[in-house]
Amino acid sequence: MSTVSGDERVSDPQAFPGRRWLMPSAVVHEFDPAAVRPGRRPRRTARDWIVDFSCFLVAVLVGMIGADSVTSNPHVSHSFAVMDQLLGALACAAVWLRRRWPLGLAVATVPLGVLSDTAGGACMIALFTLAVHRPFRYVAWLGAATMALVPVTLSLRPSDDLPYVGTLLLSAVLVSATVGWGLVVRAKRQLMFSLRDRARRAETEARLRAEQAQRLAREAIAREMHDVLAHRLTLLSVHAGALEFRPDAPREEVARAAGVIRESAHEALQDLREIIGVLRAADRDDTGRPQPTLAALDTLVAESREAGMKVILDNHVTDPAAAPASVGRTAYRIAQEGLTNARKHAPGTEVIVTVTGRPGEGLAVTVRNPAPEGEVPQVPGSGQGLIGLTERATLAGGRLEHGPDEDGGFRVRAWLPWG
Repeated sequence: MSTVSGDERVSDPQAFPGRRWLMPSAVVHEFDPAAVRPGRRPRRTARDWIVDFSCFLVAVLVGMIGADSVTSNPHVSHSFAVMDQLLGALACAAVWLRRRWPLGLAVATVPLGVLSDTAGGACMIALFTLAVHRPFRYVAWLGAATMALVPVTLSLRPSDDLPYVGTLLLSAVLVSATVGWGLVVRAKRQLMFSLRDRARRAETEARLRAEQAQRLAREAIAREMHDVLAHRLTLLSVHAGALEFRPDAPREEVARAAGVIRESAHEALQDLREIIGVLRAADRDDTGRPQPTLAALDTLVAESREAGMKVILDNHVTDPAAAPASVGRTAYRIAQEGLTNARKHAPGTEVIVTVTGRPGEGLAVTVRNPAPEGEVPQVPGSGQGLIGLTERATLAGGRLEHGPDEDGGFRVRAWLPWG
């Protein structure tokens, strides 16, 4: 029978391999429920057989002592002594059922203890088994019932060996010692199950933390790849589209567009190689490769202008190099994503990038483009870039807003702390 209360159960088929024969079947069942067929009781282990035989032997030895005292008691008739011994023999035989029906056996032995001194050992073993396998409330009720019936037993079979009060005290000591021993065994088992459950929960929590860390790392890598590659690939897409729709363009323009495509593809491959290198090196802080800063905004805008975009950079930061690295990197990514989205969804419009701020006031970045004129070709996009930017700004301690403005254009506005 199980000795653990509650909903959690331990399931570990490899628990205590090779030593299960040294453990009670109830403990083995708790650690490996799959070893027991549904609807069937766990089989006795070698330890169970040894303990059960020892309990039976103790019950028989105590019963023999009780039978001798009943036989030599002048206050007990011969027929009553014979009945006492028969009931004691049945109680000793019932000890083998103590694991299957601990409560039923303990209840049955309470009246047997009144009618038979020979059943005294079996009664104590049944009470001990109940204390091991069942909650304390059952043990308390049956222990109290056993003590309450001791005067009835003394009235049926008075003893000349011990005084009345001494017999009551001896009975109380025996019942208390039996119950206490059983409770100690139960507490020991529950502590073992609790420690095992705690270890299993710790393993599960560690696995969940590892999975969460992997998920966060993958999201960071995906966000970084989106931020880096989307800018390069949109430049490549713009020039490739120009070559597709203007096959009769002058050779100089074709050569310039082809050069931009080649350069953009080369830089995209280089960026991808750097990101993969960081991933292989498990460099979570991206310190393995150069990171963009606020001072690199001029270069970003220059690249976009070379691709044919109309970009105005309104930079009011007097010393961009003084901005913290994390703030500068986040501001760069916000401007980069804003330009990439304008290139994809509002081609030909004039994009205004505004950067203002100083230490103590924070850094504000705004990327705005007006509504495009005419029909705009559909460009694949899921909006994950803006979601990633919002997360970046939040992690940096700032905030980001994006959406259409009052003139029908689109605006990305962010504020980042600069202490």
